[in-house]
Amino acid sequence: MPNAKIRTRTKPKSKPKPRITVQLIPSSGLTDHDIKLGDRLIRQLRIPTDTPIQLAFGSFKQEISVASGGKSNALLLHSSLCSKTGLIARTHMNIKYSPSERTLRLGPLIGVMVSRYHPDEPDKPFGSISAFCLEMINASRKQGAYVYFFTPDMIDSNPSRLDAIAYDGGWKKINLPAPDVINNRLSTRKLENSPSVQHFMKEVKSRFGTHIFNEKFLDKSDVFEALGPDVKLQKYLPESYLLSGYPTLKKMCAAYSTVFLKPVRGSLGKGIIRISHQENGTYQTMTTSLEGIRKNTYSSLPKLFSSLSSKIKKTRYQIQQGLNLIRINRRNVDFRALVHKDKNGSWAVTSVVARIAGGNHYVSNLARGGTLSPVKDALAMSGIPTSAKQALPAKMNKAALEIAHGLETAIPYHFGELGIDLAIDTNGRIWLLEVNSKPSKSENAPLNAASKIRPSAVRLIQYCQYLTGL
Repeated sequence: MPNAKIRTRTKPKSKPKPRITVQLIPSSGLTDHDIKLGDRLIRQLRIPTDTPIQLAFGSFKQEISVASGGKSNALLLHSSLCSKTGLIARTHMNIKYSPSERTLRLGPLIGVMVSRYHPDEPDKPFGSISAFCLEMINASRKQGAYVYFFTPDMIDSNPSRLDAIAYDGGWKKINLPAPDVINNRLSTRKLENSPSVQHFMKEVKSRFGTHIFNEKFLDKSDVFEALGPDVKLQKYLPESYLLSGYPTLKKMCAAYSTVFLKPVRGSLGKGIIRISHQENGTYQTMTTSLEGIRKNTYSSLPKLFSSLSSKIKKTRYQIQQGLNLIRINRRNVDFRALVHKDKNGSWAVTSVVARIAGGNHYVSNLARGGTLSPVKDALAMSGIPTSAKQALPAKMNKAALEIAHGLETAIPYHFGELGIDLAIDTNGRIWLLEVNSKPSKSENAPLNAASKIRPSAVRLIQYCQYLTGL
């Protein structure tokens, strides 16, 4: 699938110069205030050797002197400097010199904020995203970057250092500088909104200029309210409201034979209620739960609403128009488009996969027994006319990019990765179901198992390089 692109509202930087990457080699013949670089690199980077400059790695800065390393293509530094910075010997790092700041910068140093770390489970130290974390390590090393991982309880009162988890032949806790870029992968709002996390993000932004992306969960109702005024996006939006009371339910059930109630802050398809008006005048609800689907029938809409009243008091719901979507073997199907900011700072479609609901569910999440399928295979089985099928993949790419751009314009937060859930009705029209700012890394696993580093890991590293210019 070709990568579709759309420019963001922020003008991308001018075309960057080719990156310069060096291998880090410890040397006992140096002090921790001296480094050596090959003559060719010194000339190429225009680094002065007659006066001290600063070495920077994330929030770490130290005055150093640069000496000639002859014909070497490596950066030689004292082992104690490796220890202070957390740099790993023999790895390759991007290097850039800024004459105006008189600073030689290594990196980018990227911190991924995750919810949990299990040191006693070396094969899955970060739970379900462990495989993806290792892919990010491998992608970063191929591109001359440095990635580490940290949890909220690793945040200290001093925001300039973190006891984080890095990979050096195995997962190890290492004291590291605050990063140049943070990718927020926290999986709960409770953690994200905790005072320590909010204070830390504010501090590293103001003190070190740290870039933080995917800094906020997206509520379903916020997304639709933000996109609603955009005329270009209205064609993708099913009618949708925050469920404020019985009049809203009555209005939607009068307009549509099927509506959905979705928890505004729900995930993985949990707690979604499907309401259907039956031919005999009754109303049927189907609710997703860990055990499967619960069905209930009500003789009238007021009685149905009365049964929901306790839930509505505890949980905010979005009520959404039911759609006559394509199905495969009587199972619902939708599509997850994964979009990223790329190496030029532009939104690009990284992948689109079809998700087919499990046998006992009407939601397609893998957590509910859903399965993945290539888009072309799913469309081939969908019963859509052939003439419409051929154009749909490109139309879905276009829709995903327009939605990402519209969301970024309407919501004042920094996003670098979005999971955009699309659906197609039996007439071939594309609809937006929801947008996820913390897309699951199990659902976005490559369908081709031979791929060792999925494209999304590469894109995340490239965007961090774009943000930092490294």
